[in-house]
This record gives sequence, structure tokens and C-alpha cells, in this order.
Amino acid sequence: ACFRLLCSLLIPALFLSGILCVCLVVLLWGIRLWIQQRKKQLTSAGRDGKRPLLVAFFHPYCNAGGGGERVLWCAIRTLQKKYRNITCVVYTGDRDASGEEIVEGAFRRFSIKLTHPVKFVFLEKRYLVEASLYPHFTLLGQSLGSVFLGWEALLKCVPDIYIDSMGYAFTLPLFKYLGGCRVGCYVHYPTISTDMLSVIRNQDTRFNNAAFITNNPLFSKFKLVYYYFFAFMYGLVGSCSDVIMVNSSWTLNHILSLWRAEACTSIVYPPCDVQAFLDIPLEEEKSTTEYSIVSVSQFRPEKDHRLQIRAFAKLLNGKKLGQQPSLKLILIGGCRNWQDEERVNNLKRLCEDLGVSNNVKFRINISFEELKRHLAEATIGLHTMWNEHFGIGIVECMAAGTVILAHNSGGPKLDIVVPYEGHITGFLAENEDSYAETMAYILSLSPEKRLEVRENARHSVQRFSDQHFEETFLLSVEPLFK
Repeated sequence: ACFRLLCSLLIPALFLSGILCVCLVVLLWGIRLWIQQRKKQLTSAGRDGKRPLLVAFFHPYCNAGGGGERVLWCAIRTLQKKYRNITCVVYTGDRDASGEEIVEGAFRRFSIKLTHPVKFVFLEKRYLVEASLYPHFTLLGQSLGSVFLGWEALLKCVPDIYIDSMGYAFTLPLFKYLGGCRVGCYVHYPTISTDMLSVIRNQDTRFNNAAFITNNPLFSKFKLVYYYFFAFMYGLVGSCSDVIMVNSSWTLNHILSLWRAEACTSIVYPPCDVQAFLDIPLEEEKSTTEYSIVSVSQFRPEKDHRLQIRAFAKLLNGKKLGQQPSLKLILIGGCRNWQDEERVNNLKRLCEDLGVSNNVKFRINISFEELKRHLAEATIGLHTMWNEHFGIGIVECMAAGTVILAHNSGGPKLDIVVPYEGHITGFLAENEDSYAETMAYILSLSPEKRLEVRENARHSVQRFSDQHFEETFLLSVEPLFK
């Protein structure tokens, strides 16, 4: 009787599930055909009678002016130089600026001049990917929001080749399976990483793992299940890429473990504007009465400026530098909003509490020329972010001729602060004590020895030039154009 009851429930359920699956497949196929028809209506032939190949970049914040945007504009310039019959499209949510203003801004900030016009598709629903909209389940909320934003983009312009250049992996299957596009992506930072999973598993308190969660075993287990589910989904959508480019060895390791698409994944180092910093003359230090330590990074929590200040205070308290030259720490960075400004105020209070206010200077939103001047005068370049995915600021410090001291993790450890032709290019540290000790060691070196390290660092950063980016980028995207 039980078996008959089970069969009477199970068989109709399986039958219904089969019908629903068939209906879903038919619906998706119908949408795909409708989108292909729409593509024919929206695109027209060029002057030579041939329809240009549409190459679209999904970059909702293309006018932001950061390292990710430099990658975008260098990538577009590279494709325009290589391929003639293409039209580059940028999906953006920057509706407060015109296309001409965005291109002009790219030239002003990065000195990148495009050889042909770019078509901009302005999106109205960018708010769907903003973290502030999702105080809880932020990763999931932003990812689902990106699908809706991607759908808006797809309806407005159906490309032949689609490249996600900002990390919205959940848009990839949308363009591949419904849009019928060849898809690629440039990953600056995995949306979720195996390091993030280990932080939750070990109940570590960090900026993205609040103390009330780490102190509650039930909350921690729930968050771990949520993260594993999200990691599975992230791997699923990412693996549908035809071409995957990552910005560092650290990102490569995480993407390979999550997406499992080794055959189509390659490292393409981001193009750093090293030439502008290599113009700073490199010479032996003249003054031994004052040393400056410079930090260059946005005032975001993950950059860990508190560690810099505490390590600097420890250095001041324990310094034994002969004639006691004066030391100053200069924190240079951008403030994006009132939260960043509040963070700076908290850092200033920390300086007062530690008694180092007279030795710490804050320089907010300074000009490029002022940045170059500070780097030219600095002895040490300081960087403290744990698991920085790459570290453009570190490359710039090395190119400018500072002795770099970065965190012993992520991109700095695996790609940047590594020996060059067997010679030291900089130093790594992990905690307050090791940062203070290493700074003291660098300052104790002779000017000649420091100059040697600085010269090695300068020679090593050529790997991150615009030219090297162009070569590796073209090699990676070639399968999309076949």
C-alpha cells in the first residue's frame, strides 16, 4: 500500500517536472531566437557593406578613473589597433556624463587616446548592483542585480563578442546562451574566494565578517553554508566563459579552484602607468636627517591603514637610528564618500591615542604631480592590505624609486615583490611587529644598498607596462575572434 501511494505521488511529480523542464527549454530557446531577430534589426552594415563585429564591454562604472578603468581603455585601444572591422561598445551606468566626456576623461586621467569612436549604451538600472542596496546577503543581491542589469544591456544592444571587464560573472551565461555571443571576462578580484571561505570557517573577525557572526556558532555555520552555495553558483556561471583573463597569480589560483576552466584561463597583468614614475630621477639619498614613509591607497577598510599607524608608532618607540633622524608617515589616498571621510577621522584619532599625530600626515585626493613629488622624496613605500589581488599602487611605488614594504600575501607576494634576476626588489611583512622591524631594517641600510634595491625594483616593473599588457591581452582574446 505504501509503495502504491509512493508511486502514485512520485510518477505524476516526475511527469510534471519533465513537462516544466521542456517548457523552460522551449521558452529560453524562443527568447534566444527573439533576441537574434532583434540583433538583425538593431545593427546595420558599414560603409563597405559589411556589418562590423560588435565587441561589447560590460563596465557599469567606466568613468570611475581607477585601475580597472585603465584596463578597460587600454583593452579597447589595443583591439582598435589590431582589428579594423570592429565597433567597440561599452555598457555603462554613468548617465551623468556624455560619451565624449567619458572618452575625454579617460585621456585626461590615463593619457589613453582611442583611435576610433566608441559606442556607449547607457543603463538605467545600475543601482541594482550597488552594495548599499543589500545590507545583508550582499554578494547574492549584487549578483542577482547584475543579471537584471545585464538583461537591460542585452535588450539595448546584442553584441557578437561580450567581455565582462568588471567582475559581474553572473551576466556571462545570459549573453552566451540567450544572446548567442562569444563571451570572455577579465577578473580583477574573484567575487568570492577560498580565502573568504576559510575566514568564515575559522570564525575570524574581519571587515567583511562581523564579530556578532564569529561569536555565534549558529550564525557562522549558516554563513558558511551560504558562502559555499554562492561559491558553487559562481563557479557554474564563470565556467561558461570562452576566454578567462585574470590579473595575478593569486587571482588565477582562486579562479582555477572555483571555475575549473584551466584550458581557457591566462594571466594578463594590468597595464600600470610605470613610465610616468620612471621619469623620476633615481639617485642616492642626500639627506639623512629626515626619512619619509609613504602609503598610497584609497581609505577603504581592507587597506588596513590602522596597521600602518600602529607599526609606525612601534617603529618610533623602538627606533635606534644613530643620530635619530626624524621620521614621518604620509598617508595618501582618495576619499569617495562620507564613510571614507569618517574612516580618516578615526585614523587621526588613533594617531592621537598613540601619540604620533605630529609625525603622521594625511593627504586626501591630491593631484598626480603632488603624488609624484611625495614618492620622489620617500624612502619607503608602505602597503598593508591582506591578500591584495594585484597592487597597482605597489608597482607605482617601485617605479618611482621607493623601497617597497608590502603584505606577505596575494599579488605582492606572488607577482610583484619577487626577486628580479636573482636580486631583491623589496620587502614583505605580515603583522605590526614584522612591519616595524622591517622598516627599521630598511632605514638601517646604507644609502648605497637602498639604491641597489630601488634599481632592481625599477627594472622589474617593466613586466607591467602597457606594451606587455597589449601583447598578452591580444593572445588571450584571439579565440573570441576566430
